Amino acid sequence: MTEQNESVSKETDAQDISSETTDTTQTSVDSAEEVNNETNTTSQEDVATEEDVSEEVDPKDVEIENLKKDVKENEDKYLRLYAEFENYKRRIQKENQTMKEYQAQGVLNDILPTIDNIERALQIEGEDEQFVSLKKGVQMVYDSLLKALNDNGLERIETEGQQFDPNFHQAVMQDENSEFESGQITQELQAGYKLKDRVLRPSMVKVNQ
Repeated sequence: MTEQNESVSKETDAQDISSETTDTTQTSVDSAEEVNNETNTTSQEDVATEEDVSEEVDPKDVEIENLKKDVKENEDKYLRLYAEFENYKRRIQKENQTMKEYQAQGVLNDILPTIDNIERALQIEGEDEQFVSLKKGVQMVYDSLLKALNDNGLERIETEGQQFDPNFHQAVMQDENSEFESGQITQELQAGYKLKDRVLRPSMVKVNQ
């Protein structure tokens, strides 16, 4: 009788332990589900919050950004126009300076034949007193004219004894002169002139072989 009671008591205890274990496991599962639900709820709330923030962009901020872009574009356009204007101004100044430096070129070209004629006249020799006096007067006019032209930038190109330079000289004859090196100018046949660094007329010369 006693053994049967003990057996029944053990079975009862075992059933109670099994029931407690089942209850504990169920409680853990329920807790995990609650935590998972809370996490999902929090994530959904965060996403909803971000969407609300993105949807609530202030129109004034958008307008300010657009104005900043417009200002930047207009500034770039202004800088380009300013650079172009500065280049144009420098080009005009250079052209005006060049025009001013060489404005006498046309007049000087017209005067050169007159100078040639005066030089030929001065090469004529005579012993008559009246002729000598006249020649002296022509020489004074010639010197005065050359001075005025030189003051306006006219320069005579150097020739005799110089090495031939096709930029300034025009060879019309060849010479054989032992007193000169090969390529040197032995005689000037017609004077050449330049205005500053611009050749108006090259010198006609005889060049040693």
